[in-house]
This record gives sequence, C-alpha cells and structure tokens, in this order.
Amino acid sequence: MTRAFARLWTASLFSEIAEWMLQIALPVYIYQATGSAGSTALAMAAGVLPMILLSPVAGFVADRCDRGRTLSLVCAGQALTAVPLLVYDQVWLVYAVMLAQSSAATLFEPARNALIPQIVRGERIVSANGWMGFNSSGARLLGSSAGGILLATGGLTTVIVSYLGALVVAAALLVRRFHVARTPVVHEPMWRAWLGGLTEFRRERRLRLIGAVLLVGSVAQGMFLVLFVVFVTGPLGGGEAQVGLLRGAQAIGGLVAGVVVGTSLLRRLAPETMTALGGTGVGVLTLAIWNLPGLTTGWTVYFVLFAVVGVPSVLIMSGSLTVLQTAGEPGKSGRVLASTTAMMAVCQTAGMLLAGPLADVWNLTALLNLHAVLMLLSGLPALAALWSTRRAARLPQGTASAATAARPSLDH
Repeated sequence: MTRAFARLWTASLFSEIAEWMLQIALPVYIYQATGSAGSTALAMAAGVLPMILLSPVAGFVADRCDRGRTLSLVCAGQALTAVPLLVYDQVWLVYAVMLAQSSAATLFEPARNALIPQIVRGERIVSANGWMGFNSSGARLLGSSAGGILLATGGLTTVIVSYLGALVVAAALLVRRFHVARTPVVHEPMWRAWLGGLTEFRRERRLRLIGAVLLVGSVAQGMFLVLFVVFVTGPLGGGEAQVGLLRGAQAIGGLVAGVVVGTSLLRRLAPETMTALGGTGVGVLTLAIWNLPGLTTGWTVYFVLFAVVGVPSVLIMSGSLTVLQTAGEPGKSGRVLASTTAMMAVCQTAGMLLAGPLADVWNLTALLNLHAVLMLLSGLPALAALWSTRRAARLPQGTASAATAARPSLDH
C-alpha cells in the first residue's frame, strides 16, 4: 500500500476509536443519569437521524471539496463540539453533542471512502477496503472497551479528554494534503447534484445489484440491534456483561477477515461475489445461532460463533464498498456513497420499528429466524447475477462473447 493510504488508514483508526468511545460512553451516561431506557433509545436515534437528513450535504461535500482537507476539518469540528462536556454534563448537552458528532461522522465516511480509489491503484482497492475493515474491527474493540472502562473509572471528563486526544492525532495525520488527480467538477445546485448521484444507480447495473443486497441486509441489521439483547438476556440467561462480550466477539472475526482481504488472499474473488457470500454466510450462521439454545447455552460456544459471524460481515463491507467506489462516475462517488448510507439508515430504522412491536406478540425464535432469512435473501441478487454470467460464459464462443461484452464480469 502507498504511504498516503497508510496515513489515511492510521488517521481513520484513531478517528473510529474516538467515535466508538462516545458511542458506548454517552448512552450509558444518559441511562445512569435518567434511569430511562426511552432516553437511551432517543440518544441512539440521534446517531441515525443525521445519516438520513444530511445525505445530500455529505455527498455534495465529498465530491465538491478537497476530501483530505474535509476529513481533517471534520475531526477538528468533532473535537470542538465535545469540549463543552468538559465544563457541563447536563443530559440535554449530551444529546446535543451526540447529534453534532453524528452529523460530522456523516460527512466523514463518504469523503474517506471516495478518497481511497484516488490514492490506491485500481487492482488494490478491494485489498485496501479489507484493511479498512480490519481497521474498523480493531477500533470497535479498542474504542468500545476504552469508553466503558474510562467512564467507570474516571467519569465522563476522562472519556472526553481521551476522545479529544484521539481526534487530535487523527486531524494531525490528515493536515498534509493528499496528492490526487483532479476530477471534473460540474457546478450545480446541491439537490440536483444529489439526485445526479442517485441516477447512477439507475444507470449502472452493478450499483443496483449491490444496493439491493445492502438494503435488505440493513432491514435485517435493524432487527438484529433490537433482538440481540432480548436473545442474550432471554434464552441465554445473560446480562449486560454477556451482551457486551458477544457484540465484541464479532470484531475478532472481523480482524481476521480484514487481514485475509487486505493481504489479497481473496484477490480472485470479484467484489459482487464477496458481498453475496458474506450475506448468505451471515444468514446461515445466525440461523444456526438462533436455534441453538435448545441444545446448549454454553457461553464459549456462542462467543466462538459470534466471532465467526464477524468474518462474512467484513466480506459484505469490503465487497460492497469496492463496487460503490468504482462502478459509477469518479466525480459522483461521494454522492453514491452518501445516498447509500442514507438509504441503509432508513432501512435499518425500519427493521428496528418492525422488530420492536413484533417482539411483544411473536415467538422470539420465529422473529430471529425471520432476521436470518432476510440475511440469506440479501445475498441472492448477487448470486443470481453470478450464475447468469457464468451461464453466458458457457454458451458457444460467438454468443458468449456478445453476451459477456454487454455485462461486467462478476468472477475475475
């Protein structure tokens, strides 16, 4: 990998560690201060809302502005908005800070992901995304652990000071300009520019394919966020510690998968295929997990299984991100990424709202199995396209050459 990518990777690591520290510490702080689960849920919603509302702005900024400078300014802005918590710790201020942090993160992700193809050669983009998956899993382990431990031992002030320190390192690494080729900029109103990003999905078949995978998977993910806690505290008979332990276990599998993808051990696997296998893999594994309590409730078994779930999860992220970065026009990649994030947030919210009421009236195992089936279904569009492409390749040479010229290969 290039020095520029190494710098971006390291800055992203510190930025995501900081983000996970607050994602864990602030909702826990609110719950301790209010004793209300509803207040905690409101705090979680504050993290989702900007992803939907700021999608046009995030895509516009990622495509119109210098991406490296945008990342540096976002880190600096996140640090500044958290400073008031060093002086005041009222719950309303914590809500405001969470909303500001989530808004800034909404700007960060599209700009960072759109920058990767500019600093990494085309054949190395999948590998680069694999290392970013490793990065995210490591940050999740370190940041979530640090957020909980620092809140318990030093209070909210200690969390904020550590958060600011991580962001200062990230911003410092991003200050130096990334030398990238300029992409043509078409000056047009923000909403028209955002709609231009959406039209890429209509124009490009690969984007439609991956979009379908991600949207169905996001509904399932929303259900998972609600049902996971019920599963651990219900059939498994666990508590808060076990919930955190099993959620963290997924990051371990993610670290392994990140190394495998990052070192190009899967370089012969097309990103669409990687995404499809990841979706079906999560579906198969969770289907087994949800139906296992009748046989065993041993924590070691579930720790290992949830760690394994982290492997196909990174395959989904690495494969889908590669397609989103490269399938459309380079000048619109930021808007494509931002629009995808917004639609995934909408579908994830729908999954939460679906699972909540149904959990009160449905059998829990049946509802969990519905989640697993949705994950299985999420991989089917890409698998069907792969089958179609291979079938065309087996046609007589004259027909096959015409057919394969009309559609991108999914296995190369």
